[in-house]
Amino acid sequence: MSFNTFGHMFRVTTFGESHGVALGCVVDGCPPRIPLTVEEIQLDLDRRKPGQSRFTTQRQEADQVKILSGVMETERGQVTTGAPIALMIENTDQRSKDYSDIKDKYRPGHADYTYEAKYGIRDYRGGGRSSARETAARVAAGAVARKVVPDVKIRAALVQMGPHKIDRANWNWDEVARNPFFCPDPVKAQFFEEYLDDIRKSGSSIGAVIEVVAENVPAGWGAPIYGKLDGDIAAAMMSINAVKGVEIGAGFGAAELRGEDNADEMRHGNNGPVFLSNHAGGILGGISTGQAVVARFAVKPTSSILTPRRTVDRSGAETDIVTKGRHDPCVGIRAVPVGEAMMACVLADHFLRHRGQNGA
Repeated sequence: MSFNTFGHMFRVTTFGESHGVALGCVVDGCPPRIPLTVEEIQLDLDRRKPGQSRFTTQRQEADQVKILSGVMETERGQVTTGAPIALMIENTDQRSKDYSDIKDKYRPGHADYTYEAKYGIRDYRGGGRSSARETAARVAAGAVARKVVPDVKIRAALVQMGPHKIDRANWNWDEVARNPFFCPDPVKAQFFEEYLDDIRKSGSSIGAVIEVVAENVPAGWGAPIYGKLDGDIAAAMMSINAVKGVEIGAGFGAAELRGEDNADEMRHGNNGPVFLSNHAGGILGGISTGQAVVARFAVKPTSSILTPRRTVDRSGAETDIVTKGRHDPCVGIRAVPVGEAMMACVLADHFLRHRGQNGA
């Protein structure tokens, strides 16, 4: 299996399966002499780890990260050396027996059939590489990426669950850390509690939309034609398991606007143009404008549900399937720190690419 690496100058290779011994990543291209500790990486992993509320899977994983290489102690503390940084997270709460009844059945909405069609074998124990558990390695890599671009502020929030959108007039970034949904609208967060409880108790699941915002990105990052910043962000977000759609700025909403409404007008400022709106999401022609970079991605409902579904088995016989085990009723909740991590990795990569071409 190839294609487990992304990035150009800041490169990340992830490894491991949902029910394997461990998972992790190798980060290559990180500049030397950057302070980096386990505790800094762990902060991001703790936001993603399962079992923190009744609204996520009850799989109990501590997600304790270990740095295996690429750092050393100096008089400045622990810093990167410029060598590949290997990060490992052990799996400690696998329950593969939960999947023994369905090992020969294809779960609708999952990658069971496509993996077997491609490789002739699939990991039925939670999906292997197609499991959302793989994203823990991305979050670890994202913590390293944030250290490469420390002046960039990257935050994400859940802005829609099912058909229910937040009220943007209530947006408060401080609220994201105060509720289990990473929701910036305190009123809608309260609504989501009862809404998702009903879905969870019915044995079903629901999708969500996550918005990622990167502030203090300077103008000039990204490159035409095939190295566009928005193109790489879209690819990174789309690579997250369960993501089915990505938009930048106004996104699909731009199709509803007239030209005079969509174009972000400008006025003179002390440090360059001042934009009067941000429908472009901080990117024009694939290059950052200096405004906040804004991306949104849609996460499908968790495919593993207790509701019986029609399917076929490996022999082609028609059958029904019920997926037991511990699953997120809304996997989009824990996708919030994952979206932040992927944005960080892309921006770190583009910062190094920009510096390599332009020297600053």
